[in-house]
Amino acid sequence: MRTIHPIGYIVSQGEQVEKHQIRARLMERGSSYRQWAIAHNYQPRTVTQAVNRWAGKSELPRGRMTYSILRDLSRELGQEITRGV
Repeated sequence: MRTIHPIGYIVSQGEQVEKHQIRARLMERGSSYRQWAIAHNYQPRTVTQAVNRWAGKSELPRGRMTYSILRDLSRELGQEITRGV
């Protein structure tokens, strides 16, 4: 099933977001990894590393911090970054 996100891009249910798409969607909102991280009380480097390592993967991250980052980013973007998060 496909729905149109308020910003205008098409989101498919169950479809994961790739690394470059995450950055692009944050930029559409006038943000970056660094700005998003600071606004959500995360270290910018930790956010970048979590996205680089886990975006688009089908397995779940092991660490609580990484899981929280990916969960919060998924909620922000309205789409799963890693399956199950």
